[in-house]
Amino acid sequence: MKGIGMILAALFLASVLGAAPALAQGPGPVVVLETSKGTIMVLLDPAKAPGTVDNFLKYVDSGFYDDTLFHRVIKGFMIQGGGFDTAMRVKATLAPIRNESGNGLENRRGTIAMARTNDLDSATSQFYINHVDNAFLDANKYCVFGKVLRGMNVVDAIADVATGNQGGMADVPREPVILLRAYRHQG
Repeated sequence: MKGIGMILAALFLASVLGAAPALAQGPGPVVVLETSKGTIMVLLDPAKAPGTVDNFLKYVDSGFYDDTLFHRVIKGFMIQGGGFDTAMRVKATLAPIRNESGNGLENRRGTIAMARTNDLDSATSQFYINHVDNAFLDANKYCVFGKVLRGMNVVDAIADVATGNQGGMADVPREPVILLRAYRHQG
């Protein structure tokens, strides 16, 4: 039985490594995003985006993302969250971080990247997951810092929700899509 467990563990590790881009210093941390539509697991790449990953993990570890909304959803583009509580109030954030775009990671389907304003160095807590390949975001210097390992079906389900205008914002899900909990995967 012990041999079977080791084989299964090796197969799991191989599937994880095969599903993610090669990382210069081995696999990075995995973060679990439990949403009202299901669970998404993302592999972060601290070798290529160290400051961005550190920033994201500070928000994860502090519980900042718990009970926040995916407040901007555009099918065929991306799903965005990490900035508003469930009452659509903006959450106070840490200071903005330096932009690490141009790190070799691209805005492809299933990658996670930082949202920001027109100021390149303005990203704080908001992130998005690409629903499709979005090469134009690379040209506009939006920093990718990881990739979905599991749960693209959940990303697709979120992208499929009906949206409208709310509180002066467009593309807001008509029925709230909640990020219930974000935490580091242990294992």
